[in-house]
Amino acid sequence: MATYESLIKINGSIGDLVFYNLNGKNVVRKKSGFNKTAFKKSPSYEKVRQNSSEFGHCSKAGKTIRSCIESYTKEAGDPLLYQKFAKLMTAIKDLDTVSARGKRTVQNGLLTPEGLKLLRTFSFGEKENIHPEMYISGDKENRILNLGEKFSGEEIIIVTIQPDFDAYAAEYFEEKLPVKALSKELGFEKHFSEATLILYFLVIRYKEEITQMGFVGI
Repeated sequence: MATYESLIKINGSIGDLVFYNLNGKNVVRKKSGFNKTAFKKSPSYEKVRQNSSEFGHCSKAGKTIRSCIESYTKEAGDPLLYQKFAKLMTAIKDLDTVSARGKRTVQNGLLTPEGLKLLRTFSFGEKENIHPEMYISGDKENRILNLGEKFSGEEIIIVTIQPDFDAYAAEYFEEKLPVKALSKELGFEKHFSEATLILYFLVIRYKEEITQMGFVGI
Protein backbone atom coordinates (compact mmCIF):
# COMPACT_ATOMS: atom_id res chain seq x y z
CA MET A 1 0.00 0.00 0.00
CA ALA A 2 1.31 3.45 -0.92
CA THR A 3 0.06 7.05 -0.82
CA TYR A 4 0.06 9.39 -3.79
CA GLU A 5 -0.47 13.07 -4.58
CA SER A 6 -2.35 14.22 -7.66
CA LEU A 7 -4.63 17.01 -8.78
CA ILE A 8 -6.99 14.30 -9.99
CA LYS A 9 -8.65 12.34 -7.21
CA ILE A 10 -9.11 8.71 -8.27
CA ASN A 11 -11.45 6.22 -6.65
CA GLY A 12 -11.69 2.77 -8.11
CA SER A 13 -9.42 0.45 -10.05
CA ILE A 14 -7.19 0.90 -13.07
CA GLY A 15 -5.56 -2.24 -14.34
CA ASP A 16 -4.17 -4.12 -11.36
CA LEU A 17 -4.16 -1.01 -9.12
CA VAL A 18 -6.89 0.10 -6.71
CA PHE A 19 -7.21 3.77 -5.67
CA TYR A 20 -9.14 4.90 -2.58
CA ASN A 21 -9.14 7.34 0.33
CA LEU A 22 -8.07 6.12 3.76
CA ASN A 23 -8.17 8.47 6.77
CA GLY A 24 -7.87 11.51 4.53
CA LYS A 25 -4.98 10.16 2.46
CA ASN A 26 -5.03 9.00 -1.14
CA VAL A 27 -3.93 5.38 -1.17
CA VAL A 28 -3.08 2.97 -3.95
CA ARG A 29 -2.50 -0.78 -3.72
CA LYS A 30 -2.29 -3.76 -6.01
CA LYS A 31 -5.39 -5.88 -6.45
CA SER A 32 -5.56 -8.99 -4.36
CA GLY A 33 -4.86 -12.23 -6.15
CA PHE A 34 -7.84 -13.81 -4.39
CA ASN A 35 -10.64 -14.88 -6.71
CA LYS A 36 -13.98 -15.98 -5.25
CA THR A 37 -14.88 -18.08 -8.25
CA ALA A 38 -11.53 -19.84 -8.21
CA PHE A 39 -11.84 -20.41 -4.46
CA LYS A 40 -15.17 -22.17 -4.95
CA LYS A 41 -14.22 -24.28 -7.96
CA SER A 42 -10.47 -24.50 -8.54
CA PRO A 43 -8.80 -27.80 -7.52
CA SER A 44 -5.83 -25.82 -6.21
CA TYR A 45 -8.04 -24.40 -3.46
CA GLU A 46 -9.48 -27.78 -2.45
CA LYS A 47 -7.57 -28.09 0.85
CA VAL A 48 -8.32 -24.47 1.68
CA ARG A 49 -12.04 -25.09 1.12
CA GLN A 50 -11.88 -28.22 3.28
CA ASN A 51 -10.12 -26.42 6.12
CA SER A 52 -12.49 -23.47 5.90
CA SER A 53 -15.55 -25.72 6.04
CA GLU A 54 -14.30 -27.68 9.04
CA PHE A 55 -13.16 -24.53 10.85
CA GLY A 56 -16.62 -23.02 10.49
CA HIS A 57 -18.23 -26.23 11.71
CA CYS A 58 -15.99 -26.42 14.79
CA SER A 59 -16.64 -22.79 15.69
CA LYS A 60 -20.42 -23.27 15.47
CA ALA A 61 -20.31 -26.60 17.31
CA GLY A 62 -18.37 -25.03 20.15
CA LYS A 63 -20.82 -22.14 20.38
CA THR A 64 -23.72 -24.63 20.44
CA ILE A 65 -22.29 -26.40 23.49
CA ARG A 66 -21.12 -23.25 25.26
CA SER A 67 -24.56 -21.63 24.94
CA CYS A 68 -25.95 -24.33 27.26
CA ILE A 69 -23.44 -23.70 30.05
CA GLU A 70 -22.42 -20.06 29.69
CA SER A 71 -24.18 -19.02 32.91
CA TYR A 72 -21.51 -21.08 34.70
CA THR A 73 -18.49 -20.75 32.42
CA LYS A 74 -18.60 -16.95 32.67
CA GLU A 75 -17.32 -17.51 36.22
CA ALA A 76 -14.28 -19.38 34.93
CA GLY A 77 -12.24 -16.18 34.77
CA ASP A 78 -10.81 -16.93 31.32
CA PRO A 79 -11.17 -14.21 28.64
CA LEU A 80 -9.73 -16.63 26.05
CA LEU A 81 -12.22 -19.41 26.77
CA TYR A 82 -13.92 -18.99 23.37
CA GLN A 83 -10.68 -19.54 21.47
CA LYS A 84 -9.57 -22.45 23.68
CA PHE A 85 -12.92 -24.19 23.33
CA ALA A 86 -12.87 -23.76 19.54
CA LYS A 87 -9.38 -25.31 19.53
CA LEU A 88 -10.75 -28.20 21.59
CA MET A 89 -13.54 -28.73 19.04
CA THR A 90 -10.95 -28.85 16.27
CA ALA A 91 -8.92 -31.49 18.11
CA ILE A 92 -12.05 -33.56 18.67
CA LYS A 93 -13.10 -33.19 15.02
CA ASP A 94 -9.71 -34.52 13.95
CA LEU A 95 -10.61 -37.83 15.62
CA ASP A 96 -13.39 -38.42 13.09
CA THR A 97 -11.96 -41.20 10.94
CA VAL A 98 -15.21 -42.15 9.18
CA SER A 99 -15.74 -38.91 7.24
CA ALA A 100 -13.82 -37.51 4.30
CA ARG A 101 -11.54 -34.53 4.85
CA GLY A 102 -13.60 -31.37 4.71
CA LYS A 103 -16.64 -33.18 6.15
CA ARG A 104 -15.25 -34.36 9.49
CA THR A 105 -17.51 -33.50 12.43
CA VAL A 106 -17.29 -32.82 16.15
CA GLN A 107 -20.07 -35.33 16.78
CA ASN A 108 -18.18 -38.21 15.18
CA GLY A 109 -15.11 -37.22 17.15
CA LEU A 110 -17.09 -37.21 20.39
CA LEU A 111 -18.37 -40.69 19.66
CA THR A 112 -14.82 -41.98 20.13
CA PRO A 113 -13.30 -42.67 23.59
CA GLU A 114 -10.45 -40.29 22.75
CA GLY A 115 -12.84 -37.49 21.85
CA LEU A 116 -14.83 -37.84 25.06
CA LYS A 117 -11.58 -37.87 27.03
CA LEU A 118 -10.51 -34.57 25.45
CA LEU A 119 -13.85 -33.00 26.41
CA ARG A 120 -13.75 -34.58 29.86
CA THR A 121 -10.26 -33.25 30.68
CA PHE A 122 -10.80 -29.71 29.33
CA SER A 123 -10.29 -27.14 32.10
CA PHE A 124 -12.48 -24.06 32.36
CA GLY A 125 -10.18 -21.24 33.34
CA GLU A 126 -9.31 -20.95 37.02
CA LYS A 127 -11.83 -23.56 38.15
CA GLU A 128 -10.67 -27.02 39.13
CA ASN A 129 -11.76 -29.79 36.79
CA ILE A 130 -14.15 -32.55 37.81
CA HIS A 131 -12.31 -35.41 39.52
CA PRO A 132 -11.89 -38.40 37.14
CA GLU A 133 -13.49 -40.71 39.72
CA MET A 134 -16.86 -39.06 39.03
CA TYR A 135 -18.84 -40.62 36.19
CA ILE A 136 -22.36 -41.27 34.89
CA SER A 137 -24.02 -44.69 34.86
CA GLY A 138 -27.59 -46.01 34.92
CA ASP A 139 -30.30 -47.88 33.04
CA LYS A 140 -32.85 -46.98 30.33
CA GLU A 141 -34.93 -44.79 32.62
CA ASN A 142 -32.59 -43.34 35.21
CA ARG A 143 -29.12 -41.96 35.46
CA ILE A 144 -26.72 -42.12 38.40
CA LEU A 145 -23.89 -39.73 39.20
CA ASN A 146 -21.14 -41.67 40.94
CA LEU A 147 -19.24 -39.31 43.22
CA GLY A 148 -16.18 -41.40 43.99
CA GLU A 149 -14.17 -41.24 47.21
CA LYS A 150 -12.76 -37.71 46.91
CA PHE A 151 -15.93 -35.66 46.41
CA SER A 152 -16.13 -32.40 48.32
CA GLY A 153 -18.92 -29.87 47.94
CA GLU A 154 -22.26 -28.57 49.20
CA GLU A 155 -24.21 -28.28 45.96
CA ILE A 156 -24.13 -30.15 42.66
CA ILE A 157 -25.69 -28.96 39.41
CA ILE A 158 -25.78 -31.22 36.39
CA VAL A 159 -26.58 -29.98 32.90
CA THR A 160 -27.74 -32.67 30.47
CA ILE A 161 -27.17 -31.59 26.86
CA GLN A 162 -28.44 -33.05 23.60
CA PRO A 163 -26.61 -31.18 20.82
CA ASP A 164 -27.72 -31.08 17.19
CA PHE A 165 -24.62 -30.23 15.19
CA ASP A 166 -26.54 -30.20 11.90
CA ALA A 167 -28.84 -27.38 12.99
CA TYR A 168 -26.30 -25.99 15.50
CA ALA A 169 -28.88 -26.04 18.27
CA ALA A 170 -29.24 -27.95 21.52
CA GLU A 171 -31.75 -28.96 24.14
CA TYR A 172 -30.60 -29.06 27.73
CA PHE A 173 -31.88 -29.52 31.27
CA GLU A 174 -30.38 -28.26 34.52
CA GLU A 175 -30.88 -30.06 37.83
CA LYS A 176 -29.71 -29.44 41.35
CA LEU A 177 -28.83 -32.74 42.99
CA PRO A 178 -29.19 -33.04 46.76
CA VAL A 179 -25.90 -33.83 48.48
CA LYS A 180 -26.52 -36.56 51.03
CA ALA A 181 -24.13 -37.40 53.83
CA LEU A 182 -22.05 -40.50 53.13
CA SER A 183 -23.85 -41.06 49.83
CA LYS A 184 -21.61 -42.00 46.90
CA GLU A 185 -24.38 -42.13 44.28
CA LEU A 186 -26.96 -39.53 43.27
CA GLY A 187 -29.84 -40.36 40.94
CA PHE A 188 -31.22 -37.95 38.35
CA GLU A 189 -33.72 -38.08 35.53
CA LYS A 190 -32.91 -39.28 32.03
CA HIS A 191 -34.26 -36.48 29.84
CA PHE A 192 -33.59 -37.81 26.35
CA SER A 193 -34.80 -41.30 25.52
CA GLU A 194 -33.27 -41.59 22.07
CA ALA A 195 -30.08 -39.81 21.13
CA THR A 196 -26.74 -40.80 19.69
CA LEU A 197 -24.90 -38.23 21.79
CA ILE A 198 -25.64 -36.86 25.27
CA LEU A 199 -23.20 -34.67 27.19
CA TYR A 200 -23.14 -34.11 30.94
CA PHE A 201 -21.69 -30.92 32.43
CA LEU A 202 -21.15 -30.77 36.18
CA VAL A 203 -20.88 -27.78 38.52
CA ILE A 204 -19.86 -28.16 42.17
CA ARG A 205 -20.32 -25.35 44.65
CA TYR A 206 -18.97 -24.86 48.14
CA LYS A 207 -20.19 -21.93 50.25
CA GLU A 208 -22.05 -20.60 47.17
CA GLU A 209 -18.84 -20.43 45.10
CA ILE A 210 -18.11 -22.68 42.13
CA THR A 211 -15.10 -24.78 43.05
CA GLN A 212 -15.18 -27.29 40.18
CA MET A 213 -16.76 -27.50 36.74
CA GLY A 214 -16.39 -29.58 33.64
CA PHE A 215 -17.79 -32.43 31.60
CA VAL A 216 -18.17 -35.73 33.36
CA GLY A 217 -17.46 -39.13 31.84
CA ILE A 218 -20.02 -41.82 31.05
